[in-house]
Amino acid sequence: MALRLSPHMTVMANAAQKAAKRLLRDFAEVEQLQVSVKGPSDFVSQADLRAEQTLKEELTKARPGYAFLMEESGASGSDNWAWRWVVDPLDGTTNFLHGMPHWAISIGLERRLPDGGSEIAAGLVYNPVVDEMFWAEKGAGAFVNERRLRVSARREISEAVFATGIPFGAVAAPKRFAFARTLSILMPQVAGIRRFGAAALDLAWVAAGRYDGYWELGIKPWDMSAGLLLVREAGGYATDPDDADPRDTGNVVAANTHLHARLRAAVVEGLHARG
Repeated sequence: MALRLSPHMTVMANAAQKAAKRLLRDFAEVEQLQVSVKGPSDFVSQADLRAEQTLKEELTKARPGYAFLMEESGASGSDNWAWRWVVDPLDGTTNFLHGMPHWAISIGLERRLPDGGSEIAAGLVYNPVVDEMFWAEKGAGAFVNERRLRVSARREISEAVFATGIPFGAVAAPKRFAFARTLSILMPQVAGIRRFGAAALDLAWVAAGRYDGYWELGIKPWDMSAGLLLVREAGGYATDPDDADPRDTGNVVAANTHLHARLRAAVVEGLHARG
């Protein structure tokens, strides 16, 4: 990157690029990976574990006092952390294991606030297969590689393409029903709905204007932390269906400024439907 990165972003980019080298090798030989099943349709591979180890080592070396929240190894470091890395070493594992080149490394950086809460200070989502690194810092804008990002400008829902995550076997029945109801509301109104299987990239693509919006229920902090900041710094909205912080509920509605309210209303209707 020719742009001058902040110290934090430099650390994040270097760690992601180092982990990506091994992930690309594993992706080229994916049939040889050992895979474990965490739950129905929920897998972890040697690639996930090795990438997480590399990321933790690199981030710790650069910022030894920072805590971690990671998909595979959970929380570590001080409970009274001032800074915390929120890391998904391989978002889109199922895509990866099926040889689909749509997966990413996601790194978010949280800062503790004086009131005891936290904010996302920086975020990075990197797809090594196409060498696209989406990154943002609070108050400084969002970028992909060296290009500034802006959410789409579409105003008409009939022209919109939304992304989502379709619930799989481990998802509780109420969430499956809420998703189906929201889908039935939106399908007649929009130009298209996509399910590509990597939440971090879905959010990054909203920031890039490729999608006009995205919603999903019940995802984890490491799936969304970096992507939420990307959308906001690209000029969009990223909330939960009740307009609160998605990190508190796991439910995400992200879109450009013109369509966020319409998408959020459909998700709320789906959540409140009975049948």
